[in-house]
Amino acid sequence: MLCSVEELREKDVINVCNGENLGYVDDVRLETQTHKIEALILYGKPRFFGLFGMRENILIPFESVQLIGKDVILVCMPQGNCANIINKS
Repeated sequence: MLCSVEELREKDVINVCNGENLGYVDDVRLETQTHKIEALILYGKPRFFGLFGMRENILIPFESVQLIGKDVILVCMPQGNCANIINKS
């Protein structure tokens, strides 16, 4: 199945370990030497209409992706490793 980055952005990302909806893919991290996707990036969303700042960005290693379906992306992120946080840059 071929999928563009634009199509990835329209799919919900679901953690199958706890059923949490993590949001939508905002960006991808690409290894330019091997031309492979390293990770999916979900930008932090505003907390309470932006009054309490933003949530942290989530970096999901591509090895954690279990399935890319028609409407969802299923990832396996165990409870202790549920959100790999990255700094905004």
